[in-house]
Amino acid sequence: MADRVAVVGAGQMGNGIAHVFAQSGFDVTMIDVSADALRRGRDTIASNLDRQVKKGTLQAADKETILGRIDTHDSLTAAGSASLVIESATENRELKFRIFSELDAAAPPDTILATNTSSISITEIAARTKRPEKVIGMHFMNPVPVMQLVEVIRGLATSDGTTARVLDLSKAVGKTPVEVRDYPGFVANRVLMPMINEAIYCLMEGVGSADAIDTVMKLGMNHPMGPLALADLIGLDTCLAILEVMHDGLGDPKYRPCPLLRTYVAAGWLGRKSKRGFYAY
Repeated sequence: MADRVAVVGAGQMGNGIAHVFAQSGFDVTMIDVSADALRRGRDTIASNLDRQVKKGTLQAADKETILGRIDTHDSLTAAGSASLVIESATENRELKFRIFSELDAAAPPDTILATNTSSISITEIAARTKRPEKVIGMHFMNPVPVMQLVEVIRGLATSDGTTARVLDLSKAVGKTPVEVRDYPGFVANRVLMPMINEAIYCLMEGVGSADAIDTVMKLGMNHPMGPLALADLIGLDTCLAILEVMHDGLGDPKYRPCPLLRTYVAAGWLGRKSKRGFYAY
């Protein structure tokens, strides 16, 4: 086991990653520049643990033990004691490049630096460090405590040893890792985002209402959630960012983001987190 895991970002994905590592017995440092985000992240973990206790999947006495394994910090210097760092900041290239450059300076030379990016090139991120062989993608699915999959993405220089270690660590926290190659969108979003984008085109062109489109996919294709409701859960700004990475990186017009998606993001209608997306919350 890693001695300590550092998670950069206390948002929806970051606090979920901290949760699963702490529940699996790891000591975790959750890092965010915002004290408010750190407080909300801890509160979210506590409420998700309460939900597990109510469901009977966790003993009540274990909740405080798990929370006790999670420290919070507002500086990347806290990564200095970690043997694995997982970056889960906003899906923004320049921000991730800057974080990895700083993590490279802050973390011990043998520390593995992983990114939870859903689409940005692992190879490009690794190039911002002096240890590209120790940089890898760990793309968790949302919500992290519930979803089984982790896409493990090797960059051009990622070593076999780093990959094997991350596959083992993914299994140690109860996930099913799947190794994929470093192409824009990897597998999950390369298949998912064109479907969501096409659903948005159907809405824009008046083919059906949001509810009609989602019902067709739920009842006709046995999806647990319709693509528009799923986009609202992911965040429309994140969907747009991923589509733009794929459109730029692959150069194929089939990944062109739907104009209606751009309009909603411009309006601040980002989905559940802003209380308004394709549905009102």
